[in-house]
Amino acid sequence: MEESTAQQGSLAKSLAANLGAELTRLGWKVTTAESCTGGAIAAAITSVAGSSGWFDGALVSYADRIKRNFLGVDQRALDTDGAVSETVVRQMAVGVLNRLDANVSVAVSGIAGPDGGSEEKPVGTVWIAWAHGEGQEPLEVRARCLQLAGSRAEIQVQTVVAALEGLLAITQSHTR
Repeated sequence: MEESTAQQGSLAKSLAANLGAELTRLGWKVTTAESCTGGAIAAAITSVAGSSGWFDGALVSYADRIKRNFLGVDQRALDTDGAVSETVVRQMAVGVLNRLDANVSVAVSGIAGPDGGSEEKPVGTVWIAWAHGEGQEPLEVRARCLQLAGSRAEIQVQTVVAALEGLLAITQSHTR
């Protein structure tokens, strides 16, 4: 059985604290573009005292028009691949990285349920992308598709944990 939501939430707070230490060490800033988590990644980050030193803001982009207008996601990608796709989360990650002048970003889009799934993209399908860059040019963008199980809250908290783990891996792989 999956870890409880409370245990996952505790893990998210611990990951966010570790991420903060790494960002401070590097002198970097982080940002998020969130759909299915509704700002929960940013909430985990800002639960850490001192996060204002390495986090300026985030964008919750639940609607496609927000993804387009504020993150620069291409309408063709939304029409062809859908909001829950590798193409869209990659564009979200780059868009938020550039617009909020951060060094590292994470973007998530998924189907947390209980409704909204399809045969092709069932409930629990979540795409996550991480972008890392210096200044305004991303140096690296990587994405991963998760197939998660559980309630809406469980899927959301599992997504937060995976997003933070990816951010932590990126920061820990860099030296200053």
